[in-house]
Amino acid sequence: MGRFSYKGYCWSLGTTSFRTESFNAKIERQLQLLYEFWNLEHNNNEQWSGNSPLQARYYDFLKKNSFLIGDICAVDKKAKDAREKTSGLVDIGLLDHGRKLTQVGLKVLEISNNADFSIDNPLQIQKDSFLYLKQLLKTYNISDDGVVRPFIVMLKVLCEYQTISFNEFVYLLPLCTSQNYTELILNQISLLRNGDTNIDDIIINRLLAMPNYKEILEWFLSLSSVSQDDICEIGINRKSTIYDKPYFRVYQALKSIYLNNNKSKNAIKELSNAITKLKLARLWNNYIFTDTKKKSTLKSTIFDNISNENNFRIAFFKTMHLLKAKATLKDYADLNCRYLGLSDIFLFADNEVKLDIIPKHFFTNVINELYKDAYIPNNNLQIDCDISDISPILYFDNDLIINSINDELGLNINTIDEATSEYEKERYTRFNRLIDERFSNKMLIELLDKFENRDDEKLQTYITNNADIPTLFEYVLGIAWYKISDRKGKILDYIKLSLDANLLPKSHAVGGDADIVYEYEKTPYYPKHTLLLEATLADNTNQRRMELEPVSRHLGQHLLKNGNLSSYCIFTTTHLDINVLSDFRNRKNYPYYDKNDKSKKIKGMKITALESKELKTIIANNKKYNELYEIFENAYQADLAELDVDEWYQKYIVEKI
Repeated sequence: MGRFSYKGYCWSLGTTSFRTESFNAKIERQLQLLYEFWNLEHNNNEQWSGNSPLQARYYDFLKKNSFLIGDICAVDKKAKDAREKTSGLVDIGLLDHGRKLTQVGLKVLEISNNADFSIDNPLQIQKDSFLYLKQLLKTYNISDDGVVRPFIVMLKVLCEYQTISFNEFVYLLPLCTSQNYTELILNQISLLRNGDTNIDDIIINRLLAMPNYKEILEWFLSLSSVSQDDICEIGINRKSTIYDKPYFRVYQALKSIYLNNNKSKNAIKELSNAITKLKLARLWNNYIFTDTKKKSTLKSTIFDNISNENNFRIAFFKTMHLLKAKATLKDYADLNCRYLGLSDIFLFADNEVKLDIIPKHFFTNVINELYKDAYIPNNNLQIDCDISDISPILYFDNDLIINSINDELGLNINTIDEATSEYEKERYTRFNRLIDERFSNKMLIELLDKFENRDDEKLQTYITNNADIPTLFEYVLGIAWYKISDRKGKILDYIKLSLDANLLPKSHAVGGDADIVYEYEKTPYYPKHTLLLEATLADNTNQRRMELEPVSRHLGQHLLKNGNLSSYCIFTTTHLDINVLSDFRNRKNYPYYDKNDKSKKIKGMKITALESKELKTIIANNKKYNELYEIFENAYQADLAELDVDEWYQKYIVEKI
């Protein structure tokens, strides 16, 4: 170890080794796997401690169940990975330190297994989100500054400012590790917005307010000369001081340019070459050079107008730790966003972060009392307690929701039913705005192209990486059909997906019904009916194996339950298997029986199919459901013996569309 030890300056949630897509689904899946793992007979009486072989076995268990992809051979490295994969779930109370499911973890698993993500609370968020919200309210970090509960701190900042920029969320919010530092950051945000400071200065001033950074800088300034070992000392690298050796060459190059006033091409090239050896080379290049490709012109920085050795050392020290801090904060930002986002009360959009309507008004009313708990631990982290048990200030009544809606939307409503209705209208306003901004007809066609080509990375980059690709396909199909239906109907109810606060999809570990169940009232163009849209990306043998039974079952059960024989199903896929099409087409003649009462049956079912290329044609030609219903009805009524199924699809679907 070096002369000085690293001390934390920010909070974070989770661990960077569990930075994953489809976050909700992966949490639920790992809870299920842990439940199964501990129920294996040879694991029952073992303990999760130290670097035990049990941990390595859990890694192998995860790999066997396709939860991770890896090629780790060493037992100790497997054990380390197993610990890291689970530590974030310990932090938020879903697991205890022995990696057994807590009362809360079992509750999350129950919700997942039952696929019950309904809304059952006044904040109007899904059941699992409300459970996560309670956990996040209790979650705390322990650092050199003491205890901090990040979720409450974030609520404090948002209640103070209503919104924060994404940069403020990334670089400033995690610096609030104590009451004093939170007050400092709140004050600095005000100055930032008035143009009296900048994020870089706020970060470095926050670091230099810490006693250890002051001590290190004073020691650095006291040296008669600076060696490579000295640079390693001031870097206070958490792993080892040797990792900071490349900074010495950068120090020398900068000194030559700025203190010795040597701005020759060779001197600048030497600086560029020295920076390439740094782990944070990109950040340094962005900080030093105007053009990060040519690296020939220097930016204006704090190194300008340096006149003596002390000032140069101060500038180097500040820059070194500023960029290290920014890299760390940036690295934690994605995790913080994912964990905080589990609560579904925050809106991350338009480069800003804010609270959703009802949570905003609720927490604004209670934040002064709640904030008193921000720097003390909560001892109920592993207990599924009522929200009022977390703090007695956290209780709800109907007046809260009514007043929230009235204040936010400028209304004068009096009942909870009216409030809920107005909140739903506001969600549809946001959803339609989202469609207008991000899901134009042109973009829908481009996204369907990407589904056909399985360009998964671009799909998740554009839509969200908190959902798997099949879920994204259902979501895009739902939006497309909503537009095809002239945006009529309650699509947010019809689309059987969990949506986050930003109305983007999120995956869960269980399947459940994958249908989009669209309700149509009677018009001159069609009778009252329900349309079940079934979406799949499976093809060939998998399509036949995975879709034939559930698609028929979903429609059959719907018809048996509702009795409206005008209702039907459209099976939508990127690559339509002819045998699947044939089976669905022939359902016209096959009865469907109630498995519990064989006297009840449906004499034939209307299931048609739509390949994504036809869906793209519908979108490109702006065809509406009024016209499409007749096309699907005529295709269904056609004589089964008239054409082979592929010819039928071409004549009655492709050519008509």
